[in-house]
Amino acid sequence: MKRPTIRELAKSEKPLVLPGAHDALSALLIKQAGFKGFFIGGFQTAGARYGLPDIGLCQLGEFSAAFRDMISACDLPVLVDADNGYGDVKNAVHLLHTYERMGVQAMFIEDQVSPKRCGHMAGKQVVPTEEMEAKLRAMAANRMDPDTFIVARTDARAIHGMDEALRRAERYVRAGADGVFIESMLNEDEIARAVREVQTCHVANMLEGGITPILKPSVLGQMGYGIALYGITLLLRITKTMQTALADLKSGELKLVGTGTPFEEYTKIVGVEKWRDIEQKFGGK
Repeated sequence: MKRPTIRELAKSEKPLVLPGAHDALSALLIKQAGFKGFFIGGFQTAGARYGLPDIGLCQLGEFSAAFRDMISACDLPVLVDADNGYGDVKNAVHLLHTYERMGVQAMFIEDQVSPKRCGHMAGKQVVPTEEMEAKLRAMAANRMDPDTFIVARTDARAIHGMDEALRRAERYVRAGADGVFIESMLNEDEIARAVREVQTCHVANMLEGGITPILKPSVLGQMGYGIALYGITLLLRITKTMQTALADLKSGELKLVGTGTPFEEYTKIVGVEKWRDIEQKFGGK
């Protein structure tokens, strides 16, 4: 049975909750937890795979290699972070096709200048509205799959204020975006205002430690959001867990031995039984 697409789920789930994966194991765990889709962002991928901050050091080559591993491990529909397209209109279309061939159903592209940075960091700048509109028109016209869901993200809120962010969001929808993502809103009033004033599918970015308040999916759904990203929740939890385990090991106390996921449970998570069955059936003697 064919799974619903991100486009379909964004209409029916209200909101579609997409936890962020940072590697293949986290993607597997998201599926096993019962979520209907997942998100892959640049922030968590740059950190977990390359040990780098999200300040424009990684580009399409680095990210596509990492995204491919996660998508191969998890067959849920995925929304990915396409940053600013890494160039002009032709680069944006090349990125679109690269991700579509990998099985990506949805992506968001932002209006930051290069080198871009995490949307909750200081020092951002945005391109002229017309430059972003041109990329959106090019991507919308050159989709390989008409169901590919293109979200326009604007970072203008932190630089020029909420009115400018909303103005850009409206223009981006007219240019062909299927949804909008207004980054770095400061309070619940702004989060609710975005949905009231721009008629489209809205993406909420619930980034722990960022400047936007973290709201429950039910609250976002009542506001009218179609998609809710909890992009770095797993990354922050696993980073803290590893720091704690390493401190225990360094101390020599080993107080945490036996408190992790049991060995047998872990091997089930990564599918050892399926591979054993293949080995026994086709491996000969």
